[in-house]
Amino acid sequence: MSTLDGRKALVTGSASGIGRAVAKHLGELGAEVIMSDLPGDQLDAAAEEVERSSVIAANLAVAAEVDNLSTRAGRVDILVNNAGLQHVSPIETFPAERWDTIIAVMLTAPFLLTKALVPGMYETGWGRIINIASVHALVASPFKVAYVSAKHGLLGMTRTIALEAAEHSQDVTAHAICPSYVSTALVEHQIEEQAKVHQIDRERVVEDVLLEHNAIKRLIAPEEIAAAVEWLCGPLAWTMTGAALTMDAGWLAH
Repeated sequence: MSTLDGRKALVTGSASGIGRAVAKHLGELGAEVIMSDLPGDQLDAAAEEVERSSVIAANLAVAAEVDNLSTRAGRVDILVNNAGLQHVSPIETFPAERWDTIIAVMLTAPFLLTKALVPGMYETGWGRIINIASVHALVASPFKVAYVSAKHGLLGMTRTIALEAAEHSQDVTAHAICPSYVSTALVEHQIEEQAKVHQIDRERVVEDVLLEHNAIKRLIAPEEIAAAVEWLCGPLAWTMTGAALTMDAGWLAH
């Protein structure tokens, strides 16, 4: 028997990167997985790799599409709020519309999905809300005002949900995973941008810029985040409800 037989999971941003790895791993563990991302061939191709999966495409920047996603998903045992995007700019030139989109996708959508789906978890007495946050939920970096603000807010929301859920069941928990840089398409794009700005090669960008604060100079693999999600779906997750699970390779040890 797989550890998540009979459970249903919803993973946002699951066409690539962390979300794709998490969806695949949850499927391997026996869960029925709903994969959500922007519509397109990439999402459909990702779903072909995931056992017991289905697809509900949605633009999480649009509240009506978020509501449609939660309605179509129905009862969900595991909600993984992973979808995200980035924009790098000084605050004085940061486009207001990019701020609105990043906050909508990375903070408002997790709120709306949790609001819609957590009552079902209370009813069954078991549930996991797992928010893929970031080391930037705990510390800031310049030129990423919307991303840092969204991740700080996501961690605060995680803690609030944990306190409220504990009043209903010790088996309904909320968690924030806070990794440093993960090897994803989002990060690869940042590497290209930083290489142009600093006029250095890719390898130096990774070690000298992205991993400057890491004690261990390695990018995290998406599959390593998926393994953390597996642990948080296990029976000991109650001991960490409301916590920030840092996977920062020593960034915050300084």
